[in-house]
Amino acid sequence: MERVAIDLGRTDLARLFAEMFLPTLAGLLSGVVLNVADGVFVGRGVGSGGLAAVNIAAPIFLFAYAVSLLFGSGVSVVAAMHLAQGRTKAACINITQALTVSLSLMLLLAAAIFAFPVQVCRMFGGSDALMPMVVEYLRWVVPQMPFSVAAMIGMFAIRLDGAPRFAMLIEVVPALLNIVLDYLFIFPFGWGIGGAAAATSASQLAGALLAGWYMLRHARTVRLCRPGPTLNAMRLTARNTVRQAKLGFPNFLGEMAIAVMIMAGNAMFIDRLGEDGVAAYSVVCYLFPMIFMFGYAISLSAQPIASFNHGQGNMERVRGTLRISVCLAVALGLLLTAAGFFWGDFAIGCFLSGGQPARALAVQGFPYFSAGFLFFTLNMVLIGFYQSIGRARPATIFMLLRGFVLLVPSFVLLPSWLGDAGLWLAVPLSEALTFAVIAGYMAWEKRDAPPA
Repeated sequence: MERVAIDLGRTDLARLFAEMFLPTLAGLLSGVVLNVADGVFVGRGVGSGGLAAVNIAAPIFLFAYAVSLLFGSGVSVVAAMHLAQGRTKAACINITQALTVSLSLMLLLAAAIFAFPVQVCRMFGGSDALMPMVVEYLRWVVPQMPFSVAAMIGMFAIRLDGAPRFAMLIEVVPALLNIVLDYLFIFPFGWGIGGAAAATSASQLAGALLAGWYMLRHARTVRLCRPGPTLNAMRLTARNTVRQAKLGFPNFLGEMAIAVMIMAGNAMFIDRLGEDGVAAYSVVCYLFPMIFMFGYAISLSAQPIASFNHGQGNMERVRGTLRISVCLAVALGLLLTAAGFFWGDFAIGCFLSGGQPARALAVQGFPYFSAGFLFFTLNMVLIGFYQSIGRARPATIFMLLRGFVLLVPSFVLLPSWLGDAGLWLAVPLSEALTFAVIAGYMAWEKRDAPPA
């Protein structure tokens, strides 16, 4: 089992960041491939109605992913600080508690969705025309929710254990498997949108099995432990869960912000442009996680380095980690913005053929949407930095700004001022305003002391 021979407290920062970033980015992008493959196969094999149906169901699974991040990122910060102080057993207990609590929540949520799929569809804005496909999709994709949580918590723990390349496999293997199964289930087997959902569930099961195999058989430092059934153990679990959730809450809000973006966008697009507008917007929602993962990969790579060194009081290395993160965020943000302007037509063509009205709407709007990629990437990195050093309050406030406080009014007001272009510019405006607030806060804070 290959591990990276690095020391979070002493290895050269540039080398350390590269060792963390490259496998993290590869793994996360593989997870995006899983999502995009669904969109490509559904768009080509089922049609624009299938894409719209998946987009109606998407907020549910973004919530499940958000719960995974809530506990995964939170326990990662807590465990890294425990490890920095030599408290290995405390780190292992926290990881076991995070896995137990998050799995329990996902099982309850999955049972509720499976029992009431029609009500869930209506709750998230599904029309009568889309109802049959949404319900079919939900019934086949719900089983993946606990698998996804187990894989996510395992990935955070395995990275802390010194095996970022194996953590990458937890996302690479499911992504490749999903592509194969999507093709088989939709085209040769003819299972339609239910086939796409079944492929997702099977691929996430593979990721959960990989994470479990490593944690039970090959973990070196960060291991699972047997939870105690005593009253004191339950009190400790409640206390640690609250701390994990507090630190992971900004990431939870970040994922829920995407759900709000999808729901608010669905409502506004269907009101102004009908079901073709929702289908066009769904293509953007399929592509957006790829942008998300670049910023998130930088944030995830910086997190164990910043958290560990913050736990040891080595603030110079914490500040150095921030500098590397911001420089990389600017470079990638500019590259992604340029790609959106010049190659958006090609990406959209993978989902929708030239004769579909939804494609024309998506091609017209995607360059506007791309204008926010730089600000989004920077926001993810800066919010993640505050989170990694245990400063949950500013991280939470900034995430609320970009995902809720500024986003919903932008969706409501911009279309009345700018027409259809305002639909596509709502997210970029929200991100740009949030970045201005973060930059102003950091400048104000720097007068007395560095952010760390």
